[in-house]
Amino acid sequence: MNKNNPFAIILAISKKELTDYVRDWRTLLAIVVVPLLMFPAIFFIFPLVMQSELDERQSLELDAIVESNKNESELEYILSQFSNNSLNYSFETFDDKLELNNTELVENDIKNSNVDIILRLYFDSNSSIWEYYIIYDSTQESSGEAYLRISHILNSWEKNMTSERLNEAGLDEDVILNPLRPDSSIQDGDVSTAAEQAGFVFSFIIPVFVTIWTATAGVQPSIDFTAGERERGTLESLLCSPCSRFELLLGKWFAVICIVGVSISLQLAGLIFAISFIMSGNLLQPPDLSLSSMILFLVAITVFAIMVVALEIALAIRSRSVKEAGTILGPMTLFFFLPAIFAQFINLEGIEIIWFLVPGVNVLLAMRELLQNEIIFLHVLVWISSSLIYAGCATWYASRQFLREDLVESIN
Repeated sequence: MNKNNPFAIILAISKKELTDYVRDWRTLLAIVVVPLLMFPAIFFIFPLVMQSELDERQSLELDAIVESNKNESELEYILSQFSNNSLNYSFETFDDKLELNNTELVENDIKNSNVDIILRLYFDSNSSIWEYYIIYDSTQESSGEAYLRISHILNSWEKNMTSERLNEAGLDEDVILNPLRPDSSIQDGDVSTAAEQAGFVFSFIIPVFVTIWTATAGVQPSIDFTAGERERGTLESLLCSPCSRFELLLGKWFAVICIVGVSISLQLAGLIFAISFIMSGNLLQPPDLSLSSMILFLVAITVFAIMVVALEIALAIRSRSVKEAGTILGPMTLFFFLPAIFAQFINLEGIEIIWFLVPGVNVLLAMRELLQNEIIFLHVLVWISSSLIYAGCATWYASRQFLREDLVESIN
């Protein structure tokens, strides 16, 4: 190591930290394999699990009670649909309309799962209108499924009655019910391309995930390179090496940045692959971004990572143990989620320049613009300048912590 070359010293420290960190195969698994496969696994396995649960619910045989002021023979159509939808029903009659929404006598039957659902139908002979009331328990899976099935049956029954009454009146059903319709001979009027649509979708998803990944991926190495070394007693040997405290900070900071960068890159690759596959069935359907947009996007991620990692290292070195550092940094990552969520609700069209000065929010808004291939010089100038200032302040704060003797000394 060249003692007169600060860059060589910083790289040597970073190399040492990275070598120690990736020596364990479980660490490599966590920072390489898991980020790369996480989103493809979620996007492919999750639909399979959801479909399996849906099939299981649809296969349930459910019990229902149908009550009406009409005879069972007059409800032949709707009752036949019960059988077609795996609903076993018993039929009862009532005469008083006041009983339509009275649930006092049947609440226990629903709560105790003696019956999954109760459907009450009342026909008003004066207006020729059917009124219905459904009694169910939305907190029970079987009762909720019964409600969905009966709702579907009632919609089908309503359409059937509407068709019958229009035909009896000698009216054309299609003309009455569909007086306004799109011209089927004309293609979709959306002038945006598939790549532009992909960029629009990604602009809402990727900034949020980048925030989460940056905040969480840097926590463990930040703790390990600072509070961890204090506990292990290896920090003192580094302090005795021919390097300044600031060079020591930059070496550790650069090592954490490398780990965070690898994790973000792999997770972005997995996310884009999974979303692109689901959106269009095309394995290679990225947003149509210019080279300038891609470079600025990487700049946005970099300056955001500089700020976040510097803060995490500063707080970790202030901690006197790994446990204390984890207690502080764990909840602190939640504060990085707030700007990510807030930035999703800001309209980019005609956006005020002030938003590109807000820490965290400015970079997230910049990512949204760049993913839609929009480069506005004033916006770029403001968010880059402000982000570099915030990152510089965070790095300065971290460097101040490394100058405190009581914080860098090992714990005996």
